[in-house]
Amino acid sequence: MITNQAYIFIIFVIVGFVIGLLFDFFRILRRSIETKDFITYIEDILFCLITGSIILYSIFYFNNGEFRMYMFIGILIGALFYLITISNYVIKINVYILTKIIFICKKVVNFICMPLKFIFKNVMKMFKPIKFIIINIRKKVSKKGKKNKKIQKIPKIKRIFNKKVE
Repeated sequence: MITNQAYIFIIFVIVGFVIGLLFDFFRILRRSIETKDFITYIEDILFCLITGSIILYSIFYFNNGEFRMYMFIGILIGALFYLITISNYVIKINVYILTKIIFICKKVVNFICMPLKFIFKNVMKMFKPIKFIIINIRKKVSKKGKKNKKIQKIPKIKRIFNKKVE
């Protein structure tokens, strides 16, 4: 009986350790990726649901659904042990790795988009003569008066061609 309780206590210390690791996973996400407050609330609710599910599953699987105080003490000890001993190292290493992965992904996306930017820039250069023609037409129309409303939409086209391409 006592050996069985000691075995269950050790299992729940491990469960507490896993919950501490899960808590750090959410902390790593918050430090690496900027999120809005609403997303943070959803993450908190998700953490509580996952943690509760882990605890309930462990209680039903290892102890046949019997709640004992020493199980919750084991969870607390396991989580505190994890948070005090290796939590800071796990966070620093994972934040470093995640930021490097994000940096590499941004570089790859920029490398892929570079030819597209070049093509867009050259296409816009091809339209410069058309821009000149449209501006001249607009000047002529504004001198004659504001008779045709369809021609009045030409300034919008000018705004499109005046955008700078980087």
